[in-house]
Amino acid sequence: MKLLNQSLIYMAVTFFIIIGVWSVIFYFNLKDEIRDSIDDGLDNNKLLIIQKVKTDSTLLLQREFGGNNFEIHPLSKEKALTITDVFRDTLMYRQNEDDLEPVRILHSAFQHNNQYYRLKVISSLVEEDDLIEDSFWSVVTLFLILVSSIILINNVILKRVWNPFYDILNRLKAYRLDKNSGALNVRTNTKEFTELQNASNALIAHAKEAYLSQKQFTENASHELQTPLAIIRNKLELLLESENLNQTDAQSIAEVIQMAERLTLLNKSLLLLAKIDNKQFPNETDVALEPVSNTILENFQDFADFKAIQITKHISSNVTVFMDPALADILISNLIKNAIFHNKTGGTVHLELTATYFRICNSGSQLGLDAQSIFNRFEKDASKTKSTGLGLAICKAICQLYNFDMRYTFENNLHCFLVTFKK
Repeated sequence: MKLLNQSLIYMAVTFFIIIGVWSVIFYFNLKDEIRDSIDDGLDNNKLLIIQKVKTDSTLLLQREFGGNNFEIHPLSKEKALTITDVFRDTLMYRQNEDDLEPVRILHSAFQHNNQYYRLKVISSLVEEDDLIEDSFWSVVTLFLILVSSIILINNVILKRVWNPFYDILNRLKAYRLDKNSGALNVRTNTKEFTELQNASNALIAHAKEAYLSQKQFTENASHELQTPLAIIRNKLELLLESENLNQTDAQSIAEVIQMAERLTLLNKSLLLLAKIDNKQFPNETDVALEPVSNTILENFQDFADFKAIQITKHISSNVTVFMDPALADILISNLIKNAIFHNKTGGTVHLELTATYFRICNSGSQLGLDAQSIFNRFEKDASKTKSTGLGLAICKAICQLYNFDMRYTFENNLHCFLVTFKK
């Protein structure tokens, strides 16, 4: 969820709680004030009625409310003295309304010419309830207006305030260390965004320095190590052709040549891993995997025939992935080579290529491999002395570079490697 939307939710919830609590307090305060005002009116009506009774005794005969707002009933002195003024809410049927309506009623008693009377005075609460209801909906409307204003401010004004942040973020996403990209330069007067930009530029400068240092090391190592190894191998091959060598010395030299070749292969593999880790393969494009797979299978066909390995394939056409062509070739080549070289004589290889995955299964050892450690560097069978133990590690590094998923399973006595392409 975006930060703008999170702030909107927090503000809306905060306003909801504040206005909700305030509405409850406002409701009871308003209700209390209305009741106090009505009670004052009822008390004033009571006094007016008592005064009017002194001049118009016919009012004492008002036994029902009828069209009036009071009624009077004779009462004994003992009972009258126990009555105090009490205000209550109740419902009463009014002929003019033809329905029950809420009213506020005052129960009281008074004395007239040595006779005691019970007095009930009423006042309608309809308008007051309407006022409370209107006040409630006014509060709801206020809340909706506030939320709408927050949304408007959030999406128009605050979004402009956050524009420098998104500019910095988008430039960081598109930044490539292998390109000659300069420092981030986003115009902003916001202190926090300026500090973020400065910190990002400092981090970029440090990362670029480390990247260039590692790149220079791999380039130097590729040149400085390969040349001496090639010279050593050539010298040993010339020495091996000498007529003065005995059988034992010749065998020792041949073993040294094999070690030099293995060291050369190991050096190339380590340098390749370093380049992959440093993302030194910027030439990304849509690579068609069908011709790549068919070409590599043809290149290894002689080895497969030598071990009498039967290869079956199901390759879909027009399968493309966005990656460096050289790494695509290395990934497919290593997996096919691994399936053939680590197979048994008379074994099988099943290759399947679709738009979403590449899967290759081969026969071989009757025991499954450790799926957790098989992709570790220098993880290999001790009996495979010519292997560098880096082939699957290179495949895994390539998959991680392009967010491909690579897994190993052992099914029906077959060793299977599955590469699922990024959607």
